[in-house]
Amino acid sequence: MVLTGCGLPLPEEVAIVLAGVLSAQGTLHSGLAFAACLAGALVGDCVMYAIGFYGGRTLLYAHPRLAKLIGAQREARFEEAIERHAFKVLLLSRFLVGVRGPVYLAAGIVRLPFRVYILCDLIAATLVVGCFFSLSYAFGDPVIQWIRRAELWVTIIVVSAVVIVAACLYYRHRAKLYQVIVGGDTPADG
Repeated sequence: MVLTGCGLPLPEEVAIVLAGVLSAQGTLHSGLAFAACLAGALVGDCVMYAIGFYGGRTLLYAHPRLAKLIGAQREARFEEAIERHAFKVLLLSRFLVGVRGPVYLAAGIVRLPFRVYILCDLIAATLVVGCFFSLSYAFGDPVIQWIRRAELWVTIIVVSAVVIVAACLYYRHRAKLYQVIVGGDTPADG
């Protein structure tokens, strides 16, 4: 969770949904799993905020690869939006996987007071993590059971599609080869 909050290109919702499903199945304690998901999200967000606060623009200009990775070309828009509408931007960015990291970085760069930042982030993260965790807890187990039943059919369909595509490519190649041999065309003739 911390790494996804720091910009790892994997949505943190994957870990939240997995924790919710495992809690529904009894593998994890639901209260502890939810708390771990929320804490991981907040720590990852605070790391991005700290990078922006202490490193700021200097870090982005000194390391162009890092700037490209976190989408620094959009920083000006994020900074302006954060200065005007901090809570709304932080809440909306929780739902946008590729935007989340740069927004929290921009919050640090514009020096949004940490108390305001952590309060807004705590509310937004609690809403989003709670929503995803609750939905996956409530509906995750039936969905997993349905997936297990459908797994055989999906496997059969995928294998059949691969075989059909391979057969088509093989026969197309054979037809071209036959045309070259029988028709007198050579690859140089076109």
